[in-house]
Amino acid sequence: KIILEERIDGIEASYIALSDGSVAIPMATSQDHKRIYDDDKGPNTGGMGAYSPTAVIDDSMAEKIQNDIINKTVNSMKKENIPFKGFLYAGVMLKDGKQYVLEFNVRMGDPECQPIMMRMNSDLYEYVNACVDGNLSKMPSISWKKETAVCVVLASKGYPDSYPKNEEIFGLDFKDKNSFVFHAGTKRDDGRVLTNGGRVLGVTAIGDTLESAISNAYSRSEKISWQSKYYRKDIGKKGLAYL
Repeated sequence: KIILEERIDGIEASYIALSDGSVAIPMATSQDHKRIYDDDKGPNTGGMGAYSPTAVIDDSMAEKIQNDIINKTVNSMKKENIPFKGFLYAGVMLKDGKQYVLEFNVRMGDPECQPIMMRMNSDLYEYVNACVDGNLSKMPSISWKKETAVCVVLASKGYPDSYPKNEEIFGLDFKDKNSFVFHAGTKRDDGRVLTNGGRVLGVTAIGDTLESAISNAYSRSEKISWQSKYYRKDIGKKGLAYL
């Protein structure tokens, strides 16, 4: 048998909501960069960087995604007696004012989670707890910082194929109020921090604008080093075209 499917192209973005099985409340919008090389070239990865919020999803599109994708999914699962509780991640393709679902994940998503968390004013625990108890409808809208956050993934050369491990990482002790370094593929060894995965660190920074957040993220990234360090140089660039 041969199955022919419509080719869906356009701009890809991430829309994540938190559901208690009855209602779903949106998290901040974001956009991932999945290809290994600049300008979205090369093989897909787990994500080489992300930023939040994204102008790719404006208020009108966010309402469409929430009503036509998220709410319908949550309501349908409840009707079938398999209510969904947790983070519902919709990878969407946007084209000509329409939204298409590429995939669903049941997690907040990496690396989108990092810039989203950098912008969250509300207490995440309170919302997760309300989700578990089925009380999300009683919670106020989540409060977000106005600033933009950008995450640059620092990987080891060779990822997403084979890559070296056990290389010592330097520059992690640098203090910066505008950035935070999330560990992914690392391990401790006798007081040292070594690489232990393909995607090693997620350097996430905040800024008043997307441009300043990009600058802050790369400034912090440049202070970190190990022998086979690799990262994309254009994280957030596609978002600048929408400003």
